Amino acid sequence: MNINQVAYLQAEVAQAYVRYHNLNPARFAELNRKYSILRFIEIGYEPFHLTGTQGIIDEVDDYIRIQQSEERC
Repeated sequence: MNINQVAYLQAEVAQAYVRYHNLNPARFAELNRKYSILRFIEIGYEPFHLTGTQGIIDEVDDYIRIQQSEERC
């Protein structure tokens, strides 16, 4: 894994996530600040780069749900 590959995947997933959830970039940035989505993608690069974009979006959604449930505790 190199930094360019990670950055490319982060950009691809961020754009797809914005489109899929009909978000504006500012809302994605807010979610990223709160839940470290781009860091999550970086940490999960090895399995994620073999997964389709929709699969990664689903993983990000699950990750955010887990983070939200932990906030409530």
